[in-house]
Amino acid sequence: MAKRFDLIVFDWDGTLMDSAGAIVACIQAAARDLGLEPPPEERARHVIGLGLGEALRHALPELEDGRHHELADRYRHHYLAQDHELTLFDGAEDMVRMLDEAGYSLAIATGKSRKGLDRALESSGLGPLFHATRCADECHSKPHPQMLEELMSEFGVGPGQTLMIGDTTHDLLMARNAATAAVGVVYGAHPPEALADALPLYLADSIEDLRQWLVANG
Repeated sequence: MAKRFDLIVFDWDGTLMDSAGAIVACIQAAARDLGLEPPPEERARHVIGLGLGEALRHALPELEDGRHHELADRYRHHYLAQDHELTLFDGAEDMVRMLDEAGYSLAIATGKSRKGLDRALESSGLGPLFHATRCADECHSKPHPQMLEELMSEFGVGPGQTLMIGDTTHDLLMARNAATAAVGVVYGAHPPEALADALPLYLADSIEDLRQWLVANG
């Protein structure tokens, strides 16, 4: 595989792990626990990829500030009750292993917490394949470029050698803010038309489509 990029950075939820639907359901369940009208699916999907606090504030802007910690606690309760049942998208592990064997530096930039990502990496078995990771409780939330800037600095590569892959406009706008290339995937949280507006190099409609694009263009 001829290499155009040296560093490939993946989002996690909705990009490698099939978890967007579960996140939406947990946000809605947490709202019901507090006696609130749950946000519609479109709004709940839009906040996926942000740090938890910011995501919940956007999903339920009517909730008074002092109660957001209650909402976050209920969200964690529901998510932790079923996160062990979540799985990677079909073909995701093989794709990541292919990239690792081809010599790419691989990293994760996610809206998950450090605890959440570490748990997901362990349960999925992908932990050893990623050489660095950044989480929302360690950096500014997407679309701020800090996660990508820190990863590029850690690997000693520039924006021209870095590719960000994600399923939300937050991912693609983070890449734009960091001056890196980006590829969107349309099988996750955000709709294709929203991703297209962020002008990625490509929109992949499946893991296999993404794998083929990376073989030809990565």
